[in-house]
Amino acid sequence: MSSRTPQPARTLATEIRATFRKLKQRMREQGGDNDLTPSQASVLLRLEQQGPTTVSSLARAEGMRPQSMSAIVAPLQESGLLRGAPDPSDGRQTLMSLTPKCLKWLQQSRAARQDWLTTTITQKLSVHEQEKLHAALDLLSRLVED
Repeated sequence: MSSRTPQPARTLATEIRATFRKLKQRMREQGGDNDLTPSQASVLLRLEQQGPTTVSSLARAEGMRPQSMSAIVAPLQESGLLRGAPDPSDGRQTLMSLTPKCLKWLQQSRAARQDWLTTTITQKLSVHEQEKLHAALDLLSRLVED
């Protein structure tokens, strides 16, 4: 193999990254997340997974200053996706949590992405191609196993 011929693994890695980037973008478009910044989306997902927490804790988890996190949280509160409530163990602290509106929106967003992907797979891939995709997904899953 000459030095100009790309290694198969390097080529695969590049193609996988590019394909997943496009897929992620299309999924985001289908889910209606277009108005959220990546930081805002990260905050919502963190609160969904870990439950209510303070702005300071969110900032630490995201590796930023509390003032920067406050700037991310404020528009989420204004749009009704987050709410703050006094911390029962320390009334000086405010716990941020997802609102019912946010939980419903997340559920609808995920359902829209799932529906789009299911429909796209069905429309664009034959049954045989779907089986091949499933086999490829098994291989990709092995790449991320711990």
